[in-house]
Amino acid sequence: MAQPQADTAVELPHHPSPRAAGCPFDPPPALRSLPSDQPLSRVRIWDGSSPWLVTRYEQLRRLLGDPRVSADATLPGYPHRTPATKASDETRRTFLTMDDPDHARLRRMVTAPFAVRKMEALRPAVQRIVDDLIDAMLAGPKPVDLVQEFALPVPSLVICELLGVPYADHDFFQRNTKVVVDRTSTPEQVLDCLGTLTDYLEELLSEKAARPADDLLSVLATEPVATGEMTRRRAAETGVLLLGAGHETTANMIALGTLALLLNPDQLALLRDAENPGTAAGAVEELLRYLTIAHSGRRRVALEDIELDGQTIRAGEGLIFANDIANRDPEAFAGDADRLDLTRDSRRHVAFGFGVHQCLGQPLARVELQVVYGTLYSRIPTLALATDVDRLEFKHQGLVYGVHELPVTW
Repeated sequence: MAQPQADTAVELPHHPSPRAAGCPFDPPPALRSLPSDQPLSRVRIWDGSSPWLVTRYEQLRRLLGDPRVSADATLPGYPHRTPATKASDETRRTFLTMDDPDHARLRRMVTAPFAVRKMEALRPAVQRIVDDLIDAMLAGPKPVDLVQEFALPVPSLVICELLGVPYADHDFFQRNTKVVVDRTSTPEQVLDCLGTLTDYLEELLSEKAARPADDLLSVLATEPVATGEMTRRRAAETGVLLLGAGHETTANMIALGTLALLLNPDQLALLRDAENPGTAAGAVEELLRYLTIAHSGRRRVALEDIELDGQTIRAGEGLIFANDIANRDPEAFAGDADRLDLTRDSRRHVAFGFGVHQCLGQPLARVELQVVYGTLYSRIPTLALATDVDRLEFKHQGLVYGVHELPVTW
């Protein structure tokens, strides 16, 4: 298999590239300005290699559904996000970085608890959590940081309930997860935090095996682990993946989505004043498309030579799928794709990826965001920023995009 060669003779745009100043929601201009008539472009990444960047919507879906494109992060040419993710990908395998049949076998063990029907059954519990947190905010002083008082607690409480993790430990796992998703963290820091989290969940799995409850960790402990189909360590590593993804992504969507709506009051009014309960569901899809917080892109490597619209991807060459840019493709979304438009039909967005590796937790994320967006602004109709937007600090260095703090008042 050919190895990708770093092309040092050509100045290539760097990935990731900085966003434009004063434009917190749009993808980096250096990457958006790549030739629009080419489905693929080369970019430079941290290790000096030059994988392909896929930015067009249709080409992204075709390649992510192509069995000749591998998610195996141990293969030569795989474009790791950072030195730290390279270290963790090579030492800690999860189904995210495997191909079928191993990917399908491991994913199947945790798929059932995230089924749409089961997530819908959680909706009343999510509503209670959201209402209780809003009650607490309204009863306390203002302004408040919406991230700490609302955006983080909602998904943390829900994923803890689903997995069977004590919420009292949320400071512990949020502190460690924050290091894991920071692109500036060293390999040693990330591996140390992942090891700490895995030890914690492995001990919890032992307790669940002895005293099972109605939660996902108990299912893992009493079924695949008990039968020897999965080791307890592998089950703990899967638990770390679900715990981190379950609160980090949704928390950032709640805070960043709220900021986007506050800066687009006409769109906020559509949502806040809606009588149709389906409005919140449509708003969630449009905000997922418009913000695409997983802004570091899906990573893959070609197993064979692939011809794509006049260009050739050689076997062993890396691929980065820019979901954030593809979700602004004017040929895929009607109207001005750079505009937040809650009336747009955005259901075909690729914020959750595409193909067999599409996000497992998307039914849960949708329920949480629909409840949040459908409740927060109607219960606090005067919600407003309590600072200037240019004083906010955004998570440019995070694997997931968001805002560190969001001071609000009412």
